[in-house]
Amino acid sequence: MQTAPALSILPALDDELLLARSRELIAHPPDIVVVTTGVGLRGWMDAAHEGGLHDQLTAALRGARFVARGPKAHGAIQQAGFSADWVAESETSAEVAEYLVADGVGGLRIAVQHHGAGSDGLDEMLQRHGADVVPLTVYRWGPPPDPEIVRRAVHQAGCGAVDAVLFTSAPGAAEWMRVAADEGALPAIAARARSGRLLIAAVGPITAAPLRAAGLEVRLAARGRLGSLVRCVLEHFAGEGVPLATTTAGTLQVRSGGALLDGRFLPLSPVSAGILGALLDADGRVLSREDLARSLPRSGGRAHAVEMAVARLREALDTADVVQTVVKRGYRLIVEEMS
Repeated sequence: MQTAPALSILPALDDELLLARSRELIAHPPDIVVVTTGVGLRGWMDAAHEGGLHDQLTAALRGARFVARGPKAHGAIQQAGFSADWVAESETSAEVAEYLVADGVGGLRIAVQHHGAGSDGLDEMLQRHGADVVPLTVYRWGPPPDPEIVRRAVHQAGCGAVDAVLFTSAPGAAEWMRVAADEGALPAIAARARSGRLLIAAVGPITAAPLRAAGLEVRLAARGRLGSLVRCVLEHFAGEGVPLATTTAGTLQVRSGGALLDGRFLPLSPVSAGILGALLDADGRVLSREDLARSLPRSGGRAHAVEMAVARLREALDTADVVQTVVKRGYRLIVEEMS
């Protein structure tokens, strides 16, 4: 498993403004506190602690109603020692605004902790309905810590070097997609996701939105938790989401590092895995040497390179009965059934 952070979290440009807003809330406590992200609330509490305001601030917030924009914000509220009165199921600022406006916000003082992208129109909506809004910017999105890792990750997703890419935030997903498009890897990523051999999974519908907007097949975690995201991966590869071929040598699945043949894991080189994946995707159809050369980036389209790669694949699979040579046409996977 490898991580490729697509964004960094930077402190607010003006920490003194955050402390000043905290002092305002201590002097005039809010009626409602809106928490949009868990990391934001924790950062706010940390800043108050460092500024010597933590005890006063928590005391001022005790009488407020807490509204969470999703489960991670809810968890942070509980961790800080408060209770959430309401949690947005869709994890959107729009749902938070609709809930509060429907409940009535005229004349109420509302503290809104923003995520790295800003208010998303939430402040303006509440102000239009008569609320006194105190915005709190705790952090902002920054560039990835290592852009090269992100570029490498999108190419690995496109060429078959990884089996799954997991996303935990919408801004991170959007930045990853931007890099994939800039690097020309998006068509290959989309094709592998459609085939089921690449799992694109997101922690929730908001995180999935930038991926789906680009046409990717996305699987959602059952709950907005990292543990649920892990279970999503296990269920995908243990279930019916992965292409499975029944061959003369047994059932066959392809992974980035090898193949599952009749229940045995057989390690394969990236080249062999690429060849086998292309044959599996062809569903028993014949692929020419030119077609298979596209799975060998350094082959230069040479037929001999493809022939050698197929020979090594057969050797690694320890059987010649799975990949058939079709004279003067190319190669195909001998399949009895595909699912």
